[in-house]
Amino acid sequence: MTFAYIIHLANYSDGVLYLLMALLAIELAVIIDRFWFLRNAMSKGRKILWLVSNRGKLRRPDLEEISVMAKGLPEESLIGVALRHFNLVHHYGSARGEAFANRLDEAIFLTTPSLDKRLWVLDTIVTLAPLLGLFGTILGMFHAFSILAAPGHDATSVTGGVADALIATASGLAIAMIGLISFNAFNNSIDKTVFQLESLKVVLMNRLDGAPVVLEDADADSSKAKVMSVAVNA
Repeated sequence: MTFAYIIHLANYSDGVLYLLMALLAIELAVIIDRFWFLRNAMSKGRKILWLVSNRGKLRRPDLEEISVMAKGLPEESLIGVALRHFNLVHHYGSARGEAFANRLDEAIFLTTPSLDKRLWVLDTIVTLAPLLGLFGTILGMFHAFSILAAPGHDATSVTGGVADALIATASGLAIAMIGLISFNAFNNSIDKTVFQLESLKVVLMNRLDGAPVVLEDADADSSKAKVMSVAVNA
């Protein structure tokens, strides 16, 4: 297929094929942008989640270190909430239960809309591209059958024109299929990212409530000393 033939097809559809090419360029730009963002959000977010969950009780230096790692990620807002409330948590020896959970929920709610940013463009193209392709085919059919009105027309010219007109519909369907597959894949990635944020919320509350899942060495030694002291006094 030569470039001249592509120009012929575009002109045969009265320029509709040019619009389909523009839709394809927009679609690919959105796909590349969202793929790169969600890929980083999932992979790096998973590392942060495992890093936090493998810690004992979190302290300010730990949160500051994790905050640097979460820069530009959805998890950044949750770590920021934990840092802002660290003094309160440290003072009372607990994460203040419901109040702290509500703050983390608020951070998740404010972050979630940024995950599906520009996905409405893909959703629109999935619906618009086939319709636009069909419209281009109809316009091409007008050109193909107008040959019949001319004296001494050639039947092969009509069939060739119909074939050229159908290229617009095929192009619209191909663009829609690419967009649909990408749209569903991105929605699945967003669901997994939101699940990671919810998991990080629970892990942060558990690590800041003063009762770490894994006792650190210093805490373990302190607990043993208390047990020995009680035994001696008994």
